[in-house]
Amino acid sequence: MLDSISFSDTKKPDLNDVLPLYIANSWSSASKPDRLIQALHHSDSLITAWEYQRLVGLGNAISDGYLVVYFPHLIVHPKYQDLGIGSEIMRRLMEKYRGFHQQMLVAVPDAIEFYKKCGFERAGETEPMWIYSGSD
Repeated sequence: MLDSISFSDTKKPDLNDVLPLYIANSWSSASKPDRLIQALHHSDSLITAWEYQRLVGLGNAISDGYLVVYFPHLIVHPKYQDLGIGSEIMRRLMEKYRGFHQQMLVAVPDAIEFYKKCGFERAGETEPMWIYSGSD
């Protein structure tokens, strides 16, 4: 199946592409569709994964362009998980920001092992902190 997946760093998905992906994963940002699509389109980087015309995954980055990059979203449709799509998206994002002083993300417990395989580790004694309006 991975043979039929293409990746892009230039193709901007529209809301009709994005919403089913976020709903299928029960991500609360799907409840703010206009903000979600704007956030993705205004990211420093956006890597998308497509099976023909269907968006099956994406990852984005927010960065100052020099020292710090944050990877807020990595999402793959449940039917396409465990095929290497997320790994390829992260590989492409991390390649672009290789050498940055700080590369960071927040991982849910189920994703920690995946991100460790990508080279991430717990951030010393720091604690993630946020003001969050989601429910997931």
